[in-house]
Amino acid sequence: AAWNAEDNASELVLDAEYADHLAMEMEIDAGIALHENWRARLEDMVHGRSTEVMRPERVCQDHRCQLGRWLQGAGRARLGQHTAFGMLVARHKYFHQQAAAVVTLFQAGDLQQSQKVLKTSCRHASNQVVLLLKELKNHAGR
Repeated sequence: AAWNAEDNASELVLDAEYADHLAMEMEIDAGIALHENWRARLEDMVHGRSTEVMRPERVCQDHRCQLGRWLQGAGRARLGQHTAFGMLVARHKYFHQQAAAVVTLFQAGDLQQSQKVLKTSCRHASNQVVLLLKELKNHAGR
């Protein structure tokens, strides 16, 4: 028997609402990956695995990273009505403030204190960012 693509065409079409939900889930997953990559770069710097030079005056600006731009634009438009979104924006901003403190301490030669801030408040804020993104992902389709 021959198979014609037209015979199953309707099975290949997603309804617009479901397609929008899948696209939003992919955006959130990408945001998580981008944030985790950013945190890894910071950890690499502090632990001497990178020669990247970060500027604390830029690091503290939460709207400069890709996740921050998404939060200010498409993310806010699609998810801004959720309670968790406001908390996410605040925790993301706090993460950047703590990351800038880590960079400042590291560049001042206070390696021990930079590692302490990274391990405590910076990591805690980062974990909250990821958890809030996952929370939004779970609730966005409802």
